[in-house]
Amino acid sequence: MKSLLIVTDAWRPQINGVVRTLERTIEELRRRHARVEVITPADYRTLPCPTYPEIRLSLTSPGALRDRIEAYDCEHLHIATEGPLGLMAARAARAGGLVFTTSYHTRFPEYLRARVPVPLAWSYAWMRRFHNSGHGCMVATGTLEHDLTARGFRHLMRWSRGVDHERFHPFDDRNVFPATMTRPISMYVGRVAVEKNISAFLELDLPGTKVVVGDGPQRAALSAQHPDVVFTGAKTGEALARLYASADVTVFPSLTDTFGNVVLESLACGTPVAAFPVMGPRDILSGS
Repeated sequence: MKSLLIVTDAWRPQINGVVRTLERTIEELRRRHARVEVITPADYRTLPCPTYPEIRLSLTSPGALRDRIEAYDCEHLHIATEGPLGLMAARAARAGGLVFTTSYHTRFPEYLRARVPVPLAWSYAWMRRFHNSGHGCMVATGTLEHDLTARGFRHLMRWSRGVDHERFHPFDDRNVFPATMTRPISMYVGRVAVEKNISAFLELDLPGTKVVVGDGPQRAALSAQHPDVVFTGAKTGEALARLYASADVTVFPSLTDTFGNVVLESLACGTPVAAFPVMGPRDILSGS
């Protein structure tokens, strides 16, 4: 039986593409009879991340984490994120001579710059050292692979994404939204945070109704600024799928995502997507 240990700073109750990707990957590997172990912030005391309290930062030591990694005795080690657990796991792996891979889920330099004026060159230098220290770095798209290669990242491997057609599909009854809600309905789905560029969507002069599905640190401010917008909070499972299917268009305004799982989910539900022609949407949408 093959065995894999995944170390990730992104985990439930967070709702984002990284968590969803890992959950489905683990589910599929176990279905194929692989032994998959996971080290997450749920295993430790945590502190809220500054400016983003929904993200929890784990409190432990490299030595304690190394002991846990060794105790699992897995054939493969994959470090999914660049947070405290990911950094300590990479340090422990290098010290112990363990082979490990990483994955580039998040354009952290751009996320950081959206909050504080840190030069991209500094952040990318730090990210490059982290990911180049492993034996391979997994990326979702060709656009991301080309971008990182130009920035000096090495040993890049393609790991694309899919969509669950049993959950996300067109529905015969498309009456989730109240009949009083003016059509067309333009809907954003995802974290409500500054790096998602949601204001670019909300400030558009569009007919009908704008809907924001999700939660995050910017929700209160955006809700106050745009009282005409419907904020539903986070939705998952069939409730989310029915919202996709009921909307007239899903708007994906992000300029910093590496992929965009919501684009696939919306298309699978039969709803078109409006997005900028940037990394992620450009790799998914034809003619973008």
